[in-house]
Amino acid sequence: MNKTEIYILSGFLGSGKTTLLKQLLQDEKKQGRKVAVMMNELGKVSIDSDAVDKDVPLKELLDGCICCTISDKLEAQLQEILVVEKPEAIYIETTGAAHPIEVLDSILSPLFADRMLVKGIVSVVDGLRWLNRKVLSPQVQQLLVEQVRHADLIILNKADELTEPEQARLTLEIQALNSQAFSILTSYSKVAIKQVRDMSSGKKRPASRSHVFSDLRLSTFVYQFQKPVRQTEFEDFLRSLPDTVYRIKGYMKLNSSQYPFLFQFSYGMPLYLQENINMPLNMVFIGENLDWGEIEKRLKILEGIKKSH
Repeated sequence: MNKTEIYILSGFLGSGKTTLLKQLLQDEKKQGRKVAVMMNELGKVSIDSDAVDKDVPLKELLDGCICCTISDKLEAQLQEILVVEKPEAIYIETTGAAHPIEVLDSILSPLFADRMLVKGIVSVVDGLRWLNRKVLSPQVQQLLVEQVRHADLIILNKADELTEPEQARLTLEIQALNSQAFSILTSYSKVAIKQVRDMSSGKKRPASRSHVFSDLRLSTFVYQFQKPVRQTEFEDFLRSLPDTVYRIKGYMKLNSSQYPFLFQFSYGMPLYLQENINMPLNMVFIGENLDWGEIEKRLKILEGIKKSH
């Protein structure tokens, strides 16, 4: 089954995300690819949806951030796009207030994560705002840093507003924060679509169930359980995981129960919620600098599929 490519457009308010999206959609149209768009805005009224042509499937998520208040709505709309439209790619434009890890957590539903290939996170940086970020609140400064740190491709936008020494300083500061992402100094969000489409190519492990981008930086992994597991052994496995496993969520069966549990794990705390119907036994992991092959091997040992040595 061909997976739908997912591109996440991140960046602070006014950095140039919508301009970038518009150009990418025009390029996709020229190449004849079927794409869809999800736009998330914090207000009750859509401002940017006019940027998307009428023939491109569009879902708007208003009055909240996809990573918290409206994540359930996101799941339903994303599933509808995947099932009804069957696009080759989905571009997700986030609010400027969205944290990259929270966005990944929201879009990777265990119900359909195995149908998606997360190509990566494109972060658009307003060059002048970055250089003058000390005037912003500490929380906003930290968010700007996180959006750069977790990106796979960084668009250093509005370069025409900067002097050459400022451009050099901007580039050095961004590369010091994230040396593995490719940085592009540009104006008006002008980027060749090939640079976006090529994100993470050649860097993924061959296992089809994992998405790994930025080498061993922020990455996601989908594991499909085949058998029930013992809760005590599963929790031993959880305790042994590195601190850089940020989120785990999905459906699993325990030996003690007929129906699966919805399992969620964040900040070291496990939560089990009993389901009354059978669900796809997919478990989504999000983390940083992790060897997913080793984690997959240990999960198979838990299920008794692989012998421990």
